[in-house]
Amino acid sequence: MIKNNNLNAFTVDVEDYFQVEAFSSLVEFNDWGKFESRVVKNTHIILDLLDQHNVKGTFFVLGWVAKKHPYLVKEIAIRGHEVASHGMTHKLIYNQKKEIFKNETFYSKKLLEDLSQQSVNGYRAATYSIINKSLWALDILVEAGFKYDSSIFPMRHDRYGIPDANPVPHVLTTPNGSEIIEFPISTYKTKYFTLPVAGGGYFRLFPYFLTKWGLRSINEGNTPFVFYIHPWEVDPEQPKIENTTMLTKFRHYINLSKTKHRLDMLCHDFKMAPIKDVLKELDLLTDEHHKE
Repeated sequence: MIKNNNLNAFTVDVEDYFQVEAFSSLVEFNDWGKFESRVVKNTHIILDLLDQHNVKGTFFVLGWVAKKHPYLVKEIAIRGHEVASHGMTHKLIYNQKKEIFKNETFYSKKLLEDLSQQSVNGYRAATYSIINKSLWALDILVEAGFKYDSSIFPMRHDRYGIPDANPVPHVLTTPNGSEIIEFPISTYKTKYFTLPVAGGGYFRLFPYFLTKWGLRSINEGNTPFVFYIHPWEVDPEQPKIENTTMLTKFRHYINLSKTKHRLDMLCHDFKMAPIKDVLKELDLLTDEHHKE
């Protein structure tokens, strides 16, 4: 089968299984160091799979992970991938004070740049927590020197989403009048429904043929999509977090054993690249923007 010719973005949110927002009421930030870390092993699985397909991607690395496993950031860069920021502590932006968010954002960007020896131009918020009441964060991203954001999810969800957001990559005007490129999380929209097909739990929940159909439909509209995955999603043997709700168990653990095979099919069926390369092809990001 011939690959789709559209250039699409492959992205990884580099965080560990115990750091997800759904477990935040059970796993305190100060206790993260007590849990078995599996992020290095699981990120290697994704890196090796991408190598097999000669695919490069964008790795949004959590600052906490970068501090604990600095060699992982270096390896991601050495293997030819784009390093971007996933913040520092995986806190929901709309629950943070602006000054704390600003300090974490500046610190994590410098940390990643020092480790990767790359200019870190991209940002993705924890749990896509740039929503209408936290759009102020975009001005801090601009101040920190980020060129693009990929945090806005154009759908309704209990933790995130701006349903009426522009669903295609575009230049967005911030509340203070600055500009930043936004590559929103991809959805397939019709008059009657919005289908989240960009990855994560939806990639595990939906059968692959439905994901493939939705992504191809986006490409047929002459629009690139952004796909995302977390390293813990290729790890069906990860330790279980106890006392979670049935909904959280369903969302987090469903079809973990199928993720790697589905990623293999995705890389076979679609042309994938780092976000910076997709934005460059769209003439939204120039060489000057991502010069080191």
